Amino acid sequence: MTPSIKKLITMGLLMAPLGAFAQTSALTEAGIDSGRLKGSQSGDVISFKGIPFAAPPVGENRWRAPQRVKPWRGVREATAYGADCMQKPIASDAAPLGAEPSEDCLYLNVWRPAEDKATRKAALPVVVWIYGGGYVNGGASPSVYDGSAFARDGVVFVSFNYRIGRFGFFAHPALTAAKEGPLGNYGYMDQIAALQWVKRNIRQFGGDPNNVTVMGESAGGGSVLNITTTPLTRGLFNRAIVMSGGGRSLTGELHEISRDLPGNPSAETIGKNFARSVGVEGTDPQALKALRALPANRVLGDLNMMTMGSNASTYVGGPVLDGRIVVGTPEQVYSARQENKVPMIIGSTSADLGFNTARTMDELFAPFGDEASRARQLYDPQNTGDVQAVGAAVAMDRMMTEPARFVANKISQNDRQAFLYRFSYVADSLRSETNGAQHASEIPYFFKTLEARYGEEVTDKDQAMANEAHAIFVNFIKTGNPNGTNVARWLPFNRDSNLVMDFTPEEGAVLKSDPWKERLDLIEATQHAKP
Repeated sequence: MTPSIKKLITMGLLMAPLGAFAQTSALTEAGIDSGRLKGSQSGDVISFKGIPFAAPPVGENRWRAPQRVKPWRGVREATAYGADCMQKPIASDAAPLGAEPSEDCLYLNVWRPAEDKATRKAALPVVVWIYGGGYVNGGASPSVYDGSAFARDGVVFVSFNYRIGRFGFFAHPALTAAKEGPLGNYGYMDQIAALQWVKRNIRQFGGDPNNVTVMGESAGGGSVLNITTTPLTRGLFNRAIVMSGGGRSLTGELHEISRDLPGNPSAETIGKNFARSVGVEGTDPQALKALRALPANRVLGDLNMMTMGSNASTYVGGPVLDGRIVVGTPEQVYSARQENKVPMIIGSTSADLGFNTARTMDELFAPFGDEASRARQLYDPQNTGDVQAVGAAVAMDRMMTEPARFVANKISQNDRQAFLYRFSYVADSLRSETNGAQHASEIPYFFKTLEARYGEEVTDKDQAMANEAHAIFVNFIKTGNPNGTNVARWLPFNRDSNLVMDFTPEEGAVLKSDPWKERLDLIEATQHAKP
């Protein structure tokens, strides 16, 4: 016993026996393939933050596949988030960053129950979280993404950063000529590297590498869909959760790496446009050297979710069709039944994201062709003529609601289980201000992090919804089945029954025949080519 500890005990400021210090120290340390870590304990949860899962993607590693971490000696502190990836944050973000952005950002975080692994009978299920942000914003550090509630319920929770914007999705002829490895989708390469890290290391945190769920929202949900469609991730996960990730092609038509198509330039062409904009000409090794020497802020520019449209000529907008990591859109791969065959929860919110550019009702309904009158009846039954509100519903169904149903239907046709949901619950404090659940509003309920989003305005009703929504996700993460005691029964989706689990403000979670079936059928028939 050290003099300082003796003094604290004598003063009555430290009551725990010495054995507890040894136990806590043992619980908060872990050895992984790159070195030892020391995390921190808060109540019944232990977390390890800021763990490097790849070398810093800077200098010669900019626009390269993730490189191996250099092992360290001694014990590395893992008590604070690493930097989020380079970006220009937006003030309206529902999940504001908790760490400063930097190009050196490939870090992950682990939460697990504070119990001795040696006394546990079996390894714990694992969930791996992928954040959204339109492939230009987002990070693992927002407090709304804290994994403590999952850990308390017996799940090892992992979150990580992946490169976004031009750092994550970029091509240029000089990169192609350098032949340094896979091209274009560096952000997706980071996601795969994080899953590989989990496969190698998660046992050291009490997790089961053979019971892994991958979960994401928005661009993170789109990422999960891609993870289920690339052969490179087979064996790395066992089930999937897609929250507002679309299901056909979230980012629209994909750019190929090198081939220019009418109205769809290649990723290399867009990369050359960017290079010219920062004064770099040519496609030789000197051009690549100059691009890698650019300060990170010059690569970033003003790119974020608010400025993506104005950057369309110099940024590819997200994933590109490389034929290796991105082999097609989810629509194409699921239609061909070539996806990784795992059970899935998939859904969207009741006032989800969509982009409407129509200025008149006639312009809005023109894409429905001969069914324009029927579309008006379904989307504007009161004949309001409100092109903004009605257009938002049409755009949401086209981008989010119908594509989620499409994926659920394809999975069910392939003798697997898909559970389709709609999150309609609106926080009590916002109910007078909004007519539906906005994009990303479901996250603090499924994560059980309401206070991080709503603070003291959380009501008992809000918390009850979070308790049930979170429990349903935990059940699925553990077993692949969302059902259990004290939660609403959820049957798998099939086209005949057309059942959707609706998380409602009036009745809680309710399994029902989808009341939007007719309008989604119309979207499917008129807006999307039938496979």
